[in-house]
Amino acid sequence: MRVEFYVLSSTTPEGRLRAACQLALKAWRAGLPVFLRGSDQAQCEELDELLWRFKGDSFVPHDLHQHNPQAPVVLGLDEAPAASQGLLINLHPALSPHLEQFARVIEIVNQEPQLLALCRENFRLYRQKGYDPQRVEL
Repeated sequence: MRVEFYVLSSTTPEGRLRAACQLALKAWRAGLPVFLRGSDQAQCEELDELLWRFKGDSFVPHDLHQHNPQAPVVLGLDEAPAASQGLLINLHPALSPHLEQFARVIEIVNQEPQLLALCRENFRLYRQKGYDPQRVEL
């Protein structure tokens, strides 16, 4: 499994959500099933709204896990993905309990100090589990 930490230069939560939407669009266009994991239900609903409007010229087919776990882009929390070997975009502070079901994981980091600390810990945990996480500057 490929694990990447995409590092943003900003500190805004909005930048992180927009980056998640852009990555979901790119992965969906490449034919990958996408599981976009929010930090809580409110963030999942915010992502649901943002996916409708973040890019005026394109549509990302998506749904909340509880409504349609088979959607091309699924928004959820700790649910198991319906499709295996897809992409997990993790905005949750903890690692997914279903890591082994994904071919690729992207964690999106910004410069907010508390989030940086959580992501450093996740980086260490991925290494402990035998993965080789890579850092990607955006």
